[in-house]
Amino acid sequence: MENRKEKKGILSIIGGDKLILLVAIVIVFVLFTALNKNYFSWTNIVNLMIAASLVGLVAVGHTYLIIAGQNDLSPGSLAAFCGTLAALLLSKGLPIVPAILIVLAAGVAAGLFNAWMVNSIKLEAFIATLVTQNIVRGFAYIICDGKPISISNKAYLAIGKMRILTIPLSVWLMIFAFIVFGFILSRTRFGRSVYAIGGSKEAARLAGLNPQRIITTCFVIIGVLTAIGGIVFSSRMNSGQPAANVNLEFDAITAVILGGVSFAGGVGGMFGTVLGVILIQAFNTGLIMVNVSTFWQYVARGALLLFALTSDYIRKQRREKELLEAAMKNIK
Repeated sequence: MENRKEKKGILSIIGGDKLILLVAIVIVFVLFTALNKNYFSWTNIVNLMIAASLVGLVAVGHTYLIIAGQNDLSPGSLAAFCGTLAALLLSKGLPIVPAILIVLAAGVAAGLFNAWMVNSIKLEAFIATLVTQNIVRGFAYIICDGKPISISNKAYLAIGKMRILTIPLSVWLMIFAFIVFGFILSRTRFGRSVYAIGGSKEAARLAGLNPQRIITTCFVIIGVLTAIGGIVFSSRMNSGQPAANVNLEFDAITAVILGGVSFAGGVGGMFGTVLGVILIQAFNTGLIMVNVSTFWQYVARGALLLFALTSDYIRKQRREKELLEAAMKNIK
């Protein structure tokens, strides 16, 4: 009896879905370590975290958007554009601080543009952000004539090389974003408002909330986080690359859905997103380290996304069943 109570206590604290994710992470680490002994080395763990940092920043923004019943397919293009824009501005002799501020403003502008299409001309977020994806990627190529721009500014390059307690700055930025935005989502009125409009936009409006303003804020959040990711990525690569970060948004969305955020909106949390990011990056890094063909990596990532969406469907069906059973009990 005591063991059962302990198990129930653990499940209530962590959550059944999160426990499954933790088990999946352990399995991935054990599997790829067996295939390549260097997989579980400290050096590779740090490299895994560095690779996860960009996906993690975007996944934080996607957590807000998807809970709010929205989506964004433009982060990959926006990150490439922001990195290229930063490289261009620095190559023209602009100091680092104004250059970074302009890049962050570009992230805000992209978020506002997406929100305008969703709120004002009533496009579905999927279509609206697909428009932005193509426009921004096009601008990334236009401003550099389709060629990467090298970066020589030492202060800017230090962003990608700086380490605090042996851990790269990019990883600390990701951790900071998880903690701050996780707190906002779970402990503030704005966070509760995001859940409310994801559950029912009309009900939230009747309760006195402003869905359009909340959606705009969520799009701006992901725009700024993506711009920061683009800055860090270009600093790490020593150049602005217009062709970079293809499919970044799909990795982020997969991580968020794996973490338990419902694609229908209104359900989820930041802790699940953290686990989802770790799982997907551990999986991607493992595929690379065991020399899986790039073509098969696309297949594997697509299968992982399908698994995430199927899991989301099963969770949704289970929630609906529980709500129906609760309603029937109240009637009785």
